[in-house]
Amino acid sequence: MSHANRDPWTGEVRPFPLMPPAAVEASLAAAEAAFPAWSALSIDERAGHLRRVAATLRARRDDLALTMSAEMGKLRREALAEVEKSASACEYYADHAARYLADQAIGTEAARSYVRYEPLGCVLAIMPWNFPVWQVFRFLAPGLMAGNVALLKHATNVPACADAIAEVLAEAGVPAGVFGVLHIDNEQAAAVIADPRVKAVTLTGSERAGRSVAATAGGHLKKCVLELGGSDPFIVLDDADLEKTVPVAVASRFGNAGQTCIAAKRFIVTPGVADRFVRAFCEAAAKLQVGDPNDEATTLAPMARADLRDELHRKVMDSVARGARVLLGGRPGQGDTHYPATILDAVAPGMPAWDEELFGPVASILRVADENEAVRVANATRFGLGASVWTADAHRGERLARRIQAGACFVNSLVRSDVRLPFGGTKASGFGRELAEHGIHEFTNIQTIYVA
Repeated sequence: MSHANRDPWTGEVRPFPLMPPAAVEASLAAAEAAFPAWSALSIDERAGHLRRVAATLRARRDDLALTMSAEMGKLRREALAEVEKSASACEYYADHAARYLADQAIGTEAARSYVRYEPLGCVLAIMPWNFPVWQVFRFLAPGLMAGNVALLKHATNVPACADAIAEVLAEAGVPAGVFGVLHIDNEQAAAVIADPRVKAVTLTGSERAGRSVAATAGGHLKKCVLELGGSDPFIVLDDADLEKTVPVAVASRFGNAGQTCIAAKRFIVTPGVADRFVRAFCEAAAKLQVGDPNDEATTLAPMARADLRDELHRKVMDSVARGARVLLGGRPGQGDTHYPATILDAVAPGMPAWDEELFGPVASILRVADENEAVRVANATRFGLGASVWTADAHRGERLARRIQAGACFVNSLVRSDVRLPFGGTKASGFGRELAEHGIHEFTNIQTIYVA
């Protein structure tokens, strides 16, 4: 069986084969065989491998960037930044994993009592196309340092990115079987989850995919971590400094062609600033131009696939039919993956632009009466991934942030993943955490030792 991918900019079609059962079996067997020796290495030895992976990522940064652009349309400068972030993550966990994984003494009446963190074994990572390198390393760097081995089922439109990551690890000297790539479909993935050699699953993807993977993992009593969609609020209060707020609003909504789970999607504005913010936001977004991802002059990437572009436009048109007003964009470009920076005003409940995640370069303006309504509207979603609050009073912003139902809330700053901070969501945005101490512990057996 084979699958065909299409370059979002050039339209070039590239077929690639799915793996036959024998190849899947060989990958599972290799992972199981590699785990004892990898987990037996000292943390310093595993750290040496991760530092070599970081160096190899940087050495291959140009090729990796070209592959990302060809498979999912990422702007070259965004792709290069993604490679660097991945390399930095490898170095961070090489430096800090020993502290995160150290035995934790707990005072009891025992002579000694403590908690230790023991690797689980092989973890299956089901990853999305929108950050085809970073999403993998966000899991892989802490996971490998914890002593686990990994198999990657990447999105079917970025197979060359998956293979390139495997080549990086092999070139860096990571032992065979510690990381493997599975080019498989969803049915095959369910069988891999069920295989007793796979001990846990991590997924970043859609709400639908999360429900399916969680059900399969739960049926086999396996731990899973899910990072799913988001419809992140970007609250702009009357006293916000628009010179700082507007550029971040543009970057957060339109970076990566708006195809980011933690992008700002709902711009919740209070009366004293609403008209000024919307005007400045439209002026800044109007300067973005869709173009060749490898052209440094391009400021807005094409969308990853034609079907995603068409689905996004249907949601825009449905919202307009229900009363939303198009302030900017709203018409598909000439190519079948081209969609302009789009801003909708007068967005209200019952519209896709209010109720659903618009995964593309479309911003929704939600006007509210005051900060209390801003918080209520921010929380009036089934999602809960990220959020931000913009105000001249940081203490006021922090008070509001603590009232927002999201995995992360940033005050006067771009919402982003950071290796030093736990990352994940609540409600329909998933459960569990990646990154930092919380994330590295997710795929360990948190074992109590009690010595009387």
